[in-house]
Amino acid sequence: MSTGQGRTHMREGRWQFWIDRGGTFTDVVAQRPDGVVLAHKLLSENPERYRDAAIAGIRHFLGVAPDDPIPGERIAAVKMGTTVATNALLERKGERTALFVTRGFRDQLRIGYQNRPHLFALKIELPELLYAQVFEVTERVGARGELLVPLDADGARRDLQAAHDAGFRSVAIVLMHGYRYAAHERAVAALAREIGFAQVSASHEVSPLMKFVSRGDTTVVDAYLSPILRRYVDRVAAELPGVRLMFMQSNGGLTDARLFQGKDAILSGPAGGIVGAARTAAAAGFDRIIGFDMGGTSTDVSHYAGEYERAFETLVAGVRMRAPMMSIHTVAAGGGSILHFDGARYRVGPDSAGASPGPASYRRGGPLAVTDANLMLGKIQPTHFPPVLGPAGDQPLDAEGVRARFAALAREIHAATGDTRTPEAVAEGFVQIAVGNMANAIKQISVQRGHDVTGYTLVCFGGAAGQHACLVADALGMGTIFVHPLAGVLSAYGMGLADIAALREQTVETPLDAAVLAPIARALDALAVAARGEVVGQGVPPRRVRVMKRVHLKYDGTDTALVVPHGALAQMTAEFEAAYKQRFSFLMPDRRLIAEAVSVEALGAPEAPDEAVPAAAAPTGTPAPAERVRMYAAGEWRETPVFVRGALAPGHRVHGPAIIAEANATTVVEPGWQAEVTPLDHLVLRRFETRPRRVAIGTDVDPVMLEVFNNLYMSIAEQMGVRLANTAYSVNIKERLDFSCALFDPGGSLVANAPHLPVHLGSMGESVRTVIRENAGSIRPGNVYMLNAPYNGGTHLPDITVITPVFEEQPAGAAAPRILFWVASRGHHAEIGGITPGSMPPGSRHIEEEGVLFDNFLLVEEGRLRAGETVAQLTSARFPRAIRIRTWPTCAR
Repeated sequence: MSTGQGRTHMREGRWQFWIDRGGTFTDVVAQRPDGVVLAHKLLSENPERYRDAAIAGIRHFLGVAPDDPIPGERIAAVKMGTTVATNALLERKGERTALFVTRGFRDQLRIGYQNRPHLFALKIELPELLYAQVFEVTERVGARGELLVPLDADGARRDLQAAHDAGFRSVAIVLMHGYRYAAHERAVAALAREIGFAQVSASHEVSPLMKFVSRGDTTVVDAYLSPILRRYVDRVAAELPGVRLMFMQSNGGLTDARLFQGKDAILSGPAGGIVGAARTAAAAGFDRIIGFDMGGTSTDVSHYAGEYERAFETLVAGVRMRAPMMSIHTVAAGGGSILHFDGARYRVGPDSAGASPGPASYRRGGPLAVTDANLMLGKIQPTHFPPVLGPAGDQPLDAEGVRARFAALAREIHAATGDTRTPEAVAEGFVQIAVGNMANAIKQISVQRGHDVTGYTLVCFGGAAGQHACLVADALGMGTIFVHPLAGVLSAYGMGLADIAALREQTVETPLDAAVLAPIARALDALAVAARGEVVGQGVPPRRVRVMKRVHLKYDGTDTALVVPHGALAQMTAEFEAAYKQRFSFLMPDRRLIAEAVSVEALGAPEAPDEAVPAAAAPTGTPAPAERVRMYAAGEWRETPVFVRGALAPGHRVHGPAIIAEANATTVVEPGWQAEVTPLDHLVLRRFETRPRRVAIGTDVDPVMLEVFNNLYMSIAEQMGVRLANTAYSVNIKERLDFSCALFDPGGSLVANAPHLPVHLGSMGESVRTVIRENAGSIRPGNVYMLNAPYNGGTHLPDITVITPVFEEQPAGAAAPRILFWVASRGHHAEIGGITPGSMPPGSRHIEEEGVLFDNFLLVEEGRLRAGETVAQLTSARFPRAIRIRTWPTCAR
């Protein structure tokens, strides 16, 4: 499928190709020598027709036969994003890799951090390890660089030779404290290259940051994936002789194909989508955006406010990685998400119908899915959907079959609950739930981090985003939606808009004070020279290279580092405090700041395409629709015009309800919204009517609202857990995740809990009810209570519960506010005193022999931490010697 955009950009006399090779489809955006931009979509795997989808797309535009050589002289550049490395990681089909570690740490990467991603799974299935064999290196350097055990170079050589003889050609080298003291790693790496290993990944080069486990995992990933990636790059390059070939990295920057590494390829395609969303939105005048990329299986959301947000530590396919990646949150809500009714409530996903059999409307016997719900509501029109379905691939969507399936589901719901809603109302209920799931995902990357999304623009791309954009915006209180003409292939278009980038990082781990400013500046200068040199070496003129220096700061004892621009001491402190308060709502002024790491980013601006120039004469008003159909929106059927996107010109306005159909997507303009085509041919939707007020849903159980509120409260509890882990000092909490968070109603009954520890949650309600009972009449806003007494809902003394009432907001001078609900967080503390370290001494006969007892203790009084009283309670116990006073519980709000 190809589309053309009549846009005039740069004219080099040669073609440019920007390609996103996804798991299912490959999108190719081509810029002709005359500046016109074209788009083409094809299957990523189709061995009967072509060997590689990216090359096939290039041949399509150049008119080159499958077996003829591609004329490289006609191509200026090819810029690609690829899922080759991602798929190899997911399917565990990377290069056979040997791991070399410091003696005594052979099982450290297998042990990991002992956190439990699937807590309620009865059968624990650990991710398959990426390395095939471990070799131990006799050496040891201390944390401060002291030589504890000299390197046994001869032993390392023997083991490397044995690994090579066994058929290994890829090796990962991870030595203790090698991120800072790299002499031993360099020596072992030199031996490996001398012996003949094709891929040598040393941790001080791949991930020069603290934390042995995530540094080691990142190094193994690089060794595991880089050979696979290299073979793919070489295969593409062989078909494009003399062509400049570049790849998108997970951090959102392009790099030369020869410099593309496995660790930087995991989010290669999605990163292009964020770049495309940010750059096209900026051209339209929107500088604060939420990226909303909805496909068939999942939805990717992202936040942008003038600078790309990156995660420096992520978990991908069960593997911990410390490499800069675009911060993307994925939720299992796509067009193929399956619709369920369990006898009491509706559920959407997380399982998906996929491409085969696909949703029920695809005529392959698939289940009802979100796509079918929109078809049932008339928001997808079969006449504007390609007739490529059915066994022969020549039939339209099965609208009649979908209507019959929803009618049967409505009868099932009526029999189970007595609910009399119509089949279309059932379909709308499922869409409401899917919209709530996507809105909650956006809250996690915005509201959870302190951003007010009501002032942002929702940027929609992907095949299904436009069908739900208005509803998602309404759920979040957003009033503006942006849809680019190339939204269906925006990830590929983003490849052409991206900068050439090089990132460098280095651990410093030092208190931030005046004495370390000079060493930090020297470290940044050295990194800047290396990063700038890499970008200039890729053909970017030095005048077009800009360098950004950053410092990663955190409070002493915490694990959450925030990135601030390098500058004066007072400036960096102020930047950190502003960012920390925005994200966590409080500061710790008595806690010193630690500079964890420094990083440098060098960016080379590309010769990127410009957006179209304004039309000479723009029409106004509303054009004539292509047809009129019935669409179910806001609880009723409405006569709705359908407009073909290609027939809309700058200046045209479309009032909702309306449907705008285009080649690769459908945009639904809901009632109360208006769409306008801007002079740059962008589609901008704005709410022009006040959102209808929500009314109480009554006392009867509504299966739709039951699921909506269940997901909402679950999201709140999960956000409490994220904040608790990010702000805690205890390794038990911040790494082992030995904590639980939950919400309770005003009487102390459980409303919702995140999927944390069952032993914590079973009795937590009794602790909340104890606080309510024992403090009746004296509970004030700002009070926080602490409890670990087994007599009142506690488990054992190290499990401390922090309980907080949440009051309704009332104007000053009003009557005493009432408690709306309670939040509680229970975390395991490593030491609480007692006669032995740990908990539950086997010889103990009295509760105090286990540790300090807190029973309905007032921790915070009207916003003031009772630090002195808390320390007195800890130190006045019978067995206080083993207590670490620094280990404080954290209030998660």
